[in-house]
Amino acid sequence: MMTISTLTKGFGLIELIVTTLIIMLMSLIAIPSFTELHEHTRAQSSIKVIQQTIQFARNMAISYGTRVTVCPIVDNKCTSDWRIGLSVFIDRGTKNQIDANDRLLQQTSAFNDNDFVGYNRAAVRFQADGLASGTNGTLTYCPSTIDSEYSKAVIVNQAGRARMSKKKNIKCKPN
Repeated sequence: MMTISTLTKGFGLIELIVTTLIIMLMSLIAIPSFTELHEHTRAQSSIKVIQQTIQFARNMAISYGTRVTVCPIVDNKCTSDWRIGLSVFIDRGTKNQIDANDRLLQQTSAFNDNDFVGYNRAAVRFQADGLASGTNGTLTYCPSTIDSEYSKAVIVNQAGRARMSKKKNIKCKPN
């Protein structure tokens, strides 16, 4: 008597369905972690841009020996919407606006529309000696939600130095 053996190679329908379900379940578990990782990375990057921009402005004020302003700009004037990005300019003329004799030194990209970026003043202004000239304060950054654990603040002291706040649970005003 002859026996015929059938060797099958590949996957059957049941195996494919089970494999697809396992991949879908793993994706459902992993996606929230990736979202949180993305928010954390975006927050770290954004607060670093803020701190470096303020430090750059202070250095330029000392280097050029003149007043330098940091603020969000709309129609060549400082505005209160810090989410649109930061502009650094030599401010020889009217305070808090770019005049013909002023010079734009740097502009950052806009922050995410869902983020909150706020400062308790219209601008950060540095004198020729690097002092913050009465515009010291706290610039707050909150990604997406006002109570995000990734919220950070940059503190500008009267001497013009910018440092990251060590405070946790920073609350931001809603947009």
